[in-house]
Amino acid sequence: MTEPTRKSGPLARDSMAYVLAGGRGSRLLELTDRRAKPAVPFGGKSRIIDFALSNALNSGIRRIGVATQYKAHSLIRHLQRGWNFFRNERNEGFDILPASQRVSEDQWYAGTADAVYQNIDIIESYNPKYIVILAGDHIYKMDYEPMLQQHVNEGADVTIGCLEVPRMEAVGFGVMHVDEKDRIVAFVEKPKDPPAIPGQPDMALASMGIYVFETKFLIDLLKKDAADPNSSRDFGKDIIPSVVSGGKAVAHRFAKSCVRSPLEKTSYWRDVGTIDAYWEANVDLTDTLPLLDLYDQDWPIWTYGEVTPPAKFVHDIDGRRGQAVSSLVSGGCIVSGGSIKRTLLFTGVRVNSFSALDEAVVLPRVFVSRNARLSKVVIDSDVVIPEGLVVGEDPILDAKRFRRSEGGVCLITQPMIDRLS
Repeated sequence: MTEPTRKSGPLARDSMAYVLAGGRGSRLLELTDRRAKPAVPFGGKSRIIDFALSNALNSGIRRIGVATQYKAHSLIRHLQRGWNFFRNERNEGFDILPASQRVSEDQWYAGTADAVYQNIDIIESYNPKYIVILAGDHIYKMDYEPMLQQHVNEGADVTIGCLEVPRMEAVGFGVMHVDEKDRIVAFVEKPKDPPAIPGQPDMALASMGIYVFETKFLIDLLKKDAADPNSSRDFGKDIIPSVVSGGKAVAHRFAKSCVRSPLEKTSYWRDVGTIDAYWEANVDLTDTLPLLDLYDQDWPIWTYGEVTPPAKFVHDIDGRRGQAVSSLVSGGCIVSGGSIKRTLLFTGVRVNSFSALDEAVVLPRVFVSRNARLSKVVIDSDVVIPEGLVVGEDPILDAKRFRRSEGGVCLITQPMIDRLS
């Protein structure tokens, strides 16, 4: 792996990051009933969107726009609280760009490309030479400067961030068909038979939803696309294929700019877009040496620093001992005579006496009453778990009462609890 630069590069300083954060993430089911996928909490303190934003900030990009649409209130509130430190006098800027019918009175964002097109005037007000288009719903650490450098050095019209994945696992992605120099010769959405990487017959290059353009070039593309009545206004379906067929598109391999601490053995990227994937990525953080190092001070994950008291563990008698084993416990939590194992508690969770949590992902301000036993669960924020509730021991009963995934993870929300009574 090429060690990425950790200082603000000259290209990053002349760039703008544009984060697409308008999607619901319907595969997360009820977890996105009240919030967009980028606003879903992750890792104890953060939201999913904080990873893309932190990557941009740590890369040296100081002009950022975030396009929101679906149920955006909690996302906008988080961005206002946690990302309000940019200063205009330092040529910095942070714009929240909700779909607001700015182009016509009856048109919201019609697609990912349209979400950028409708805000061209705001982009032009910053006058960035380059623009980095980012998805706001993935977990990874990446320095965008090497990707910008490759874009300029190759004279590319677009540079696309790509993951190397086993070829037949790429059927759910947009896949790059590249030549020996990583120039993209075809872009295929969710192919049944993904094209292999030259020299690596069992591997394919999957799109990460990260694109680098020269700003003027992109704006010209977006204006042409907006004038095309047959376009679906989407980067993956319209913009990228048009550049691949009529210009120079280059693949940037994630391994070249992935940021890893000394404790991280592999390049880490996750789409936590299903309940199983979301649960697994959070629970994995409780490992002694997790695949994702959130303690890396050289590449911090910035977020809203909520003011909370320290976590607290009370009672110390047999059967009623406040304790945590291989777990992450956030500020404001009280484990009062209960026990947790391989569990992640977000801010302000209360676990009461004689309760036991195993492999649980517990979102903020959940109250777990006495004598509850919960294993392999995701509990939505502000849920009150009733006394004596048992989940994770009877799959048939669990499926009747809660949302049980193919992997056996139970999602618990307050409306589901309310229906029990």
